[in-house]
Amino acid sequence: MEEKTNYREELFYKQKNGYDLVSKEEVIEAEKYSEGYKEFLNDSRTEREAVINSIAIAEQNGFVKYSGPDCIKKGAKLYFNNRGKALTLAVIGEKPMSAGCVIVAAHVDSPKIDLKQVPLYEDSELAFFKTHYYGGIKKYQWTAIPLELHGVVALKNGEVIDVVIGREKGDPHFVITDLLPHLAADQMKKTMAEGITGEGLNVLIGSTPYDDEGEDRVKLAIMSVLAGNYGITEEDFVSAELSVVPAFEVTDIGFDRSLIGGYGQDDRVCAYAGLKALVDTKNPQRTCLCILADKEETGSQGVSGMQSMAFEWVISELCKAENSEVIDCLSRSVCISADVTAAFDPNYPEVTEKRNGAKLNYGIGLSKFSGARGKSGTSDSSAEFVAYIRNVYAKNNVIWQMCELGKVDQGGGGTVAAYMANRNIETLDAGVPVLSMHAPFEVVAKLDCYMTYKGILSVFEAEPYENKYF
Repeated sequence: MEEKTNYREELFYKQKNGYDLVSKEEVIEAEKYSEGYKEFLNDSRTEREAVINSIAIAEQNGFVKYSGPDCIKKGAKLYFNNRGKALTLAVIGEKPMSAGCVIVAAHVDSPKIDLKQVPLYEDSELAFFKTHYYGGIKKYQWTAIPLELHGVVALKNGEVIDVVIGREKGDPHFVITDLLPHLAADQMKKTMAEGITGEGLNVLIGSTPYDDEGEDRVKLAIMSVLAGNYGITEEDFVSAELSVVPAFEVTDIGFDRSLIGGYGQDDRVCAYAGLKALVDTKNPQRTCLCILADKEETGSQGVSGMQSMAFEWVISELCKAENSEVIDCLSRSVCISADVTAAFDPNYPEVTEKRNGAKLNYGIGLSKFSGARGKSGTSDSSAEFVAYIRNVYAKNNVIWQMCELGKVDQGGGGTVAAYMANRNIETLDAGVPVLSMHAPFEVVAKLDCYMTYKGILSVFEAEPYENKYF
């Protein structure tokens, strides 16, 4: 009987809860790591703020702003700031760029609600902002919750004004109102997608009229506050990037405090893991990069998105210092597309195929492919690269699980993986499982957060992957 039991253990693939595999010491390490992450997440409500906070962490750990090829040397720690909304950090390795790089690509944008370019209006002596939501949201989740206003206003003279209202204690908040159930009979007959419309996501911002006899007195009163506090006029909204985001504090969830709840965990939970792992990387063989991209939630287009040539510019600058060819570097590089995946939720079991779904506390989730239905829009990582990652994780005691995003015909989603693979880079999706993804308040497990950091760090410091085809 003993022999058969061992044979079964040897041949069957059986996933285990991470708490059955880790030591008490590592649980303590996961708690310490999570405290740093919670602080980062609480202070990073937009992609711009995430970039600012990432640069601060990087500079505290010896990184300097890239200033030209002369600063590229073995062991150098550099960062490239892409318009304040995306960031690439690099630790220069022992091997030349022609040997390829080790890349971790995450994104720091999250679903939110942006203000329109002509947003301010008054109706029935109440002032509102018109909005245009960003990314995939369930619109009804954004009503009747406290909201903060974050962003920048660029004036004609070139001055850029930072706006943060609602973050500090004592600041006012804002809200998108909803119908009371007593009068919502018609609304409740609609589908969840139809009950709240995009044009109905109007943010309530004030009600006190200005002390004069003209029209739009409440609107005028609001503009007088904005002019007094920020020196802006209504026309300045045309060149502004302002968003409302949830005002919830990042917090522990559960009696055991094993979970983290907060806004923007897709994908700042993986962005922080990549940043922290690069900061902690020591003497890598190949140059290691951490990319914190923008615009993933809307398709990765634009100058700060992962499809931008800004990535090629960074690689070309690094290659220029040693006369390496960019195309050679890319073909011999590898990439972890560090993005979240959907965690199995027993409240909604019908959308997940349990044998291949990610679970909380089972470690970093590896997704060989993403996309939708018939693998549309995915890169589908090679078997050889998946095997390499398995081996690295085994050597470093990283707890991991294989997963996909829901049942085959249920829907799907994408990451930046396809855009990296299109550049001839071996790429695999790996990240933290999330409950309530894209909601104003998402939930992750501390152990999974730590294992994602540990998994990325182990890839940065591992023996390089050898691509036998290039």
